Amino acid sequence: MTDGSGDASAFMQIGEVAARTELSLRSLRHWEEVGLLHPSGRTEGGFRLYTEDDVEKILVIRRMKPLGFSIEEMKAVMADLEALRGTGSPDDARAHLAQVRADAVARREKLERQLAMADEFLALLERESDG
Repeated sequence: MTDGSGDASAFMQIGEVAARTELSLRSLRHWEEVGLLHPSGRTEGGFRLYTEDDVEKILVIRRMKPLGFSIEEMKAVMADLEALRGTGSPDDARAHLAQVRADAVARREKLERQLAMADEFLALLERESDG
């Protein structure tokens, strides 16, 4: 293992992480390629190794995706969350995350409206098929 810790039991390979997070291997690899997420280690053979902390980060990213955040926006949120955990300016991070939260609320409301329209359409189709 190339992370230097020596504790292989604390790591998961990409397949296990994909199954736990309900994401594809392709998504996880893509997120690494674009700099959104980096696995905590690699095996001697170069296989990605993830920790529980990595899984938590992946779940944050996965929760942002349905709201339509761009890769750059997600990177900024992840950096802000890291800053709140002790590596950066927490005040700037808090202010930015407050703006992101307001944006996320608006995006969620839009999704709710779209879902309501989809439900109306499904109800119409059900009425028509019963008629």
